[in-house]
Formats: sequence, C-alpha cells, structure tokens
Amino acid sequence: MPAFSAEPPVGEFDPALYDQYCFACGRANPIGLHLRFHREGDVVVAAYAPRPEDVGFPGVLHGGVLVTLLDEAMAWAMYGRSLTLGVTAKMEIRYRRAAAPEEALVVRGRVRRMRGRRIEVEAELDTASGERVAEATALFLRLPSEREAEVLRTIGWDRPTPPAPAGSGTG
Repeated sequence: MPAFSAEPPVGEFDPALYDQYCFACGRANPIGLHLRFHREGDVVVAAYAPRPEDVGFPGVLHGGVLVTLLDEAMAWAMYGRSLTLGVTAKMEIRYRRAAAPEEALVVRGRVRRMRGRRIEVEAELDTASGERVAEATALFLRLPSEREAEVLRTIGWDRPTPPAPAGSGTG
C-alpha cells in the first residue's frame, strides 16, 4: 500500500482517469453523471448540476442519485489518498432535506481511517449555497491486490498519472 505523504495533494486529478465507463465519473458512459473531482488537502470535491433525468418525485432529486454522489466521493477520497481501490461494504446515509432539480450541488469526501483492507470514509452533500442535503459514512473493503491490479489495468489506471496542469480543465 502506498505511504501517505506528509502534505496532502491539492488540485485536479489527471483527466485521463475519467476515460472509462463508470456511471458516476466515466466520460465514456453516455448516461452517466460525469463527475470531476479535485483535491483540497485530504478532501476530494466535485460539483454537480442535476439533470431532468435525476428526478424522483416531481421537483425532488431521486435519493439514489444523491447516494451515488456520496458513494463516488468516498471512493475518490480513497483513491486520492493512497491510490487504493475498494468496494462499498456498508454505508449509512442521513438525508437532511430534499434537493431540488434546479439546485447545484457540491459533494465532498474524505478518508477517516485505514486499517488493512478496511477503509472508513465519510462524505457530505450540500447545495452550492451551503445547505446540507445529505451525509454518509461508509466502510469500504480494499480489493485484494491481484483484483485491484486487474481493475487498474482494465480502466487504464495502472500507470502513474501526474496531476493535471493548473488551468487545464478536466472536461
């Protein structure tokens, strides 16, 4: 497992990391959410502009979309901290208020603790104006090393990717 650096990285992730089919962040998925994360110290952050397809009840975003945003932020927090891939083993979500389809959202994720294969993470989802919509804590299990290497190869993340140059965008 890579060691943690004394200074958490800041900035954009390499845009090439999004050249895959993930529903939440993959550029290749035509119906995906197309999230783009950046690092602010030990936190990963992404903005999301809801789409009409994200509605549950009229005028309310579907809770499953909100959970996807939280889950993805926690996964990117793991990857951003130690290049670790894992799967969600358990997640607890607390919804604070409904999110309207016209409200821009911001999701943040961070690693709380890593112990062997067990990775405890947390995330929060706010409106762009700062009102809390939902928060989550989760236990992720790091993939066994052979499976992790296979997944990294499959999605093209098996080679080191430097941070994107400042101002390059992640589009």
